Amino acid sequence: MALAVRVTAVLPLVGALATAAALTGAAFFTVTQAGCAETGRFVERGGVVEFEGGCVDGHELPAVPPPVENARYDVKP
Repeated sequence: MALAVRVTAVLPLVGALATAAALTGAAFFTVTQAGCAETGRFVERGGVVEFEGGCVDGHELPAVPPPVENARYDVKP
């Protein structure tokens, strides 16, 4: 009876550790398969910080929508 109580108490811990190990392995696998040779860097020019290099091309990102004339941007929902 005491052994069954101990096993029942340890099962959540073993499950959490197994989940953490699986997620860590998946994260490492994802990073190694990313295929990005250049990691990129942050450069400051004229008081503005810009990201140079890396695998993301700025032209592939969606454009910022134009501002609306009659909208109030100072009101929080």
